[in-house]
Amino acid sequence: MSDPVAAKSGFLCMYMSNHPDTLVAYVRHWGNVTDKVSNAAMTSIDSNTKSSGDLKKEIRIVFDPPLAGYEEVKPRLLSMKVDAEEALGMARAPQITTFQMPSQIIYTGSLIASLCYMTYAPVNPSPEYALWFYPANYLRQYLPYWAVAASWYFLVFVHAMEALYALTLCIKHQTPLLVGVQYVLFTAVFGFPVLGELRRQKQVARIDSILKGK
Repeated sequence: MSDPVAAKSGFLCMYMSNHPDTLVAYVRHWGNVTDKVSNAAMTSIDSNTKSSGDLKKEIRIVFDPPLAGYEEVKPRLLSMKVDAEEALGMARAPQITTFQMPSQIIYTGSLIASLCYMTYAPVNPSPEYALWFYPANYLRQYLPYWAVAASWYFLVFVHAMEALYALTLCIKHQTPLLVGVQYVLFTAVFGFPVLGELRRQKQVARIDSILKGK
């Protein structure tokens, strides 16, 4: 079966010759070239790789995953261009301007509420509240004495690391102050669901940036 991308290799190489700065970014970032590169040309492309290089060296860059067809060439090359230019400091990361609370926080919120219940349920509650706290006291009989405390240490550590990562994303993508504070604080409380939403917003901003660069 013929490769639909390789069949258009000549045209694509000629088109990319008009964008030498992009080819230099490809070579330096995706080709892992640390030496100074002043010029680059694309010599071939197919569904799995593209070959670029300067006058002295050829670099083969692997598409992961491979291109499914010719229609994927432009969006993939644009996406790789944005990634390369951001990594090399040739372009500013797209700005994230909105905060959205994901519905998935109900899961981590429920786990945190359960942990609070296990932690603060009185051992000898008054008779009228005994039924409310019976599940917590029953479970604590069969858990190691350190289990609840260890759960808190684990939760605080993981959420702190996630909040720190959220902070770096907010700084990199220049969120407004209130938006950044919301993402960092809610990530510290609810963890991965909020961080996942921040990363989704990053992808939305990146796609918008790519479309504007067409």
